[in-house]
Amino acid sequence: MAPAADREGYWGPTTSTLDWCEENYSVTWYIAEFWNTVSNLIMIIPPMFGAIQSVRDGLEKRYIASYLALTVVGMGSWCFHMTLKYEMQLLDELPMIYSCCIFVYCMFECFKIKNSVNYHLLFTLVLFSLIVTTVYLKVKEPIFHQVMYGMLVFTLVLRSIYIVTWVYPWLRGLGYTSLGIFLLGFLFWNIDNIFCDSLRDFRKKVPPIIGITTQFHAWWHILTGLGSYLHILFSLYTRTLYLRYRPKVKFLFGIWPVILFEPLRKH
Repeated sequence: MAPAADREGYWGPTTSTLDWCEENYSVTWYIAEFWNTVSNLIMIIPPMFGAIQSVRDGLEKRYIASYLALTVVGMGSWCFHMTLKYEMQLLDELPMIYSCCIFVYCMFECFKIKNSVNYHLLFTLVLFSLIVTTVYLKVKEPIFHQVMYGMLVFTLVLRSIYIVTWVYPWLRGLGYTSLGIFLLGFLFWNIDNIFCDSLRDFRKKVPPIIGITTQFHAWWHILTGLGSYLHILFSLYTRTLYLRYRPKVKFLFGIWPVILFEPLRKH
């Protein structure tokens, strides 16, 4: 039998251009990277409820699309890490680009009249997505995808800083919490990549319950999933403030943040 790190399972040989630090098929024969797979639940379930609530509240379609896009990223990532197949890798990575484009559109349209459409920005983002998709399918270079994704995230960061600095300073807590959690996830992503050999050696020497805590790519999913969800809340909070609603962040079961709001009553 091959070592756990190289073991084949239900989905056969790896065809993806990336294979992360988690040992393959070490938990179950049916899932290549178990912890990297199940950690995507945070990007699947909460945004689905967010989308449903957005429909009930009659919010603009772009915010429903934001929640659903995050869910699609989580589902794609689940499929990728479960199978380590190239097609599933694309189902993970390309929606990351598309979802960020939706986030960018929402952030730059926060201060427009209700249900307005910025066709120039929409065209630019669609064109950007098409170019990235075409080039990535041709070159198959993960670094290209990572740079393009990083550019979009950096754009969101700059726009968020502008809003909390010059427009709604009282939203700094939510804005910087979202950013901080996302950056912590990015730190864990780098640790997982740079110190993979050391992490694998460490996991061989400690009880499994301790080894699980060193699955830093899974932590990347959890933290960036939460950070992205909070970013949607930040964007939605900014938008509903501009529309003269009265948004409030509430915690379901004292744990999970959601936004509740009501239109400003006319006297």
